Amino acid sequence: MSEVRSNIEVSACGGVRPGEIRRAEQTIGRVLRRHAVAGGARIRLTARGFADGETIAQVNVNFGGQPVRTQIAGPGVFALTFAAERLDRQLARLAALAPPRWAPDPGRTPLAYVSDERPIVRRENCEPRRCDPVAAARVMDALDYDAHLFTDIGSGEDAVVYWAGPLGVRMARQRRMHPPRNADELRLTMNPHPTRILTESGAVARLCTYGLSFLFFTAPDDGRGRLLYRRYDGDLGLVAAKPSAPIQVE
Repeated sequence: MSEVRSNIEVSACGGVRPGEIRRAEQTIGRVLRRHAVAGGARIRLTARGFADGETIAQVNVNFGGQPVRTQIAGPGVFALTFAAERLDRQLARLAALAPPRWAPDPGRTPLAYVSDERPIVRRENCEPRRCDPVAAARVMDALDYDAHLFTDIGSGEDAVVYWAGPLGVRMARQRRMHPPRNADELRLTMNPHPTRILTESGAVARLCTYGLSFLFFTAPDDGRGRLLYRRYDGDLGLVAAKPSAPIQVE
């Protein structure tokens, strides 16, 4: 079920009540007006039960040319309220040109739990953005990710930033474990272990067996980084860096 009112598109599946579509338009519309966002929004509501069962709310907007996304689960109608509050905070940080958030968000717990092996139902093949970890953390914050795959400009290696560690953000590269060049300016810690080389099936087994919310690994066939992650429905998604010629280190 999908409805478009004004410049806000709302799609819903599962046991979402018809009135929730109108409420989604009004609630998110107020946030957009507060921050003068003229480009509209795409809202997706997915109910995983009836009445006050869990609902997943996802909102995507464009703020000054930058994609912004928020996603969170909650009981029934509260999921939309949680999503609106998160979106409001994200847009406020961007409008103030504030640095990216460095602290994990206690309002959304990681999808980390032991399970039987689950299938990969979503795949994304991309050439990761080449940037420093600060820019990567900014994207992770704006898109409400738990981890973000990028190519580290200082080493030329595929890498991830994620919410962890005493300072809030941690970085992992494929091979090099030394801090980035501007480490004194960054509030992050380094993963002290080399990234594992795993087949896709091996990565799935490790994530599900050890109850990880995501797993960064190197594919043995092309040597590029992969980010395997748990979805709200329990299945898995995979972001894979496209094979390419070796990147020259600057």
